[in-house]
Amino acid sequence: MGCRPLGCLVALPTAVLYGSLSLFVSILHNVFLLYYVDTFVSVYRIDKLSFWIGETVFLIWNSLNDPLFGWLSDRVFLSPQQSGVEISSPEVVLKRLKALSQSGPFFAISFLAFWVSWAHPGLQFLICLCLYDSFLTLVDLNHNALLADLAVSAKERTSLNFYCSLFNAVGSLSVFMSYAFWNKDDFFSFRIFCVLLASCAVIGFTVATWLLRQRFEIEARVKYDDSTLKELYIDQGSNPEDKRITLAEYLKQLSRHRNFLWFVCMNLVQVFHCHFNSNFFPLFLEHLLSNRISLSTGSFLLGISYIAPHLNNLYFLSLCQKYGVYSVVRGLFFLKLAFSLVMLLAGPDQTYLLCIFIASNRVFTEGTCKLLNLVITDLVDEDFVLNHRKQAASALLFGMVALVTKPGQTFAPLIGTWLLCVYTGYDIFQRDPINNVVSAHPETESSIAWEAILRQGCFYLLVFIPITCALIQLLAWSQFTLCGKRLQLVKNHRQSMSQTRSAQEIKTI
Repeated sequence: MGCRPLGCLVALPTAVLYGSLSLFVSILHNVFLLYYVDTFVSVYRIDKLSFWIGETVFLIWNSLNDPLFGWLSDRVFLSPQQSGVEISSPEVVLKRLKALSQSGPFFAISFLAFWVSWAHPGLQFLICLCLYDSFLTLVDLNHNALLADLAVSAKERTSLNFYCSLFNAVGSLSVFMSYAFWNKDDFFSFRIFCVLLASCAVIGFTVATWLLRQRFEIEARVKYDDSTLKELYIDQGSNPEDKRITLAEYLKQLSRHRNFLWFVCMNLVQVFHCHFNSNFFPLFLEHLLSNRISLSTGSFLLGISYIAPHLNNLYFLSLCQKYGVYSVVRGLFFLKLAFSLVMLLAGPDQTYLLCIFIASNRVFTEGTCKLLNLVITDLVDEDFVLNHRKQAASALLFGMVALVTKPGQTFAPLIGTWLLCVYTGYDIFQRDPINNVVSAHPETESSIAWEAILRQGCFYLLVFIPITCALIQLLAWSQFTLCGKRLQLVKNHRQSMSQTRSAQEIKTI
């Protein structure tokens, strides 16, 4: 009787187990994004110089660790016969799952390091950011790589992404729950809440990866025999075509991958816009809507903006199956541009329209980010075909995308705070920024006038950032050609190459 719950879990579809890993990331990462800046600025009182130094070092490490970990993970796949043994698809999946089972719990533990003051604020800020991002990178790289390794067809990948969005939506409930515990003056309850979240994540990663590993270990044993593989490739180490590809050679190959280059240009802007929305959402609520809506309405807008992108993504994925991910992403860019222009013309005094715009701007931007993983898996397929790889280097390509696009995560708060300060004189690092702005100007000008200037500055920041981002993205996306017939040809070629390899292995055995 005691084995029945475990038996039910083992019987769960692979897509459900794969998607559940997103739950254990999102319950922690959403809370991190929402509170880490406010914690260090308002609770730990980090100074401006330490904040900028920490963000600059984080920018460098955040960009470099993705390709570094991707290369360490996938370099063997670029020359799979170097050791004399062909690497099978189930073995690739098992390698990813082993990495997830190890890095997942450490990711949860690193999350806890933010919420207890244990060092100088500047030093703690730097260490916590780099440590947290390292384990988050390991989890994200291997989880995203599995999307390309578990399936090739667009339909199967869309199904996997569907469950990721579903579990991400459930994980976003942690944002709603956090309001019951968040208190800058009394941090104890919030710390207990974070410990509970981290404990759930540790258990979840351990169980989900164990179940998936059990499934693929059985498949690997059934499909392949170790002794046969050793005999099969014992003399292939001398084949000159099997020499190891160096990092320089891989980068040279990537520099000729035209669609990859246009994609990372577009995605850099997308990452910047996503994190800009997350970082400045509370600021926009405070200075554009605080005196016009209730506190509960503001909390609802913030919470729904974290859940709605994942629920909305379920609809977007159905559109992707019908029209293709390229067309859906392009439509979202046009929608972002059109809605921003409407808001600009309407002005900051349209309260209800402003509420809808602030929330929907984040919903559609985050929704687009979730769809872009499907585009990266298509780039994995094209890289596999263009360079005649024996095994797709999924994690490495995800890492190279992150190398170029991750700086947008750091640019968002730095550029946003700089623009706001230049335009209005408002500095979030001041203990009482409004009074400091007022006192810096002639006494004849009232604080109400400067609050109006700050409000206008926030409004311009709110609408001109998405307009600029949309225009740049539409330009880059118009040069991207991995869609329609070309995409189908790439997928057919990859599937035919995989089938040919399998047929040759069976024939040789």
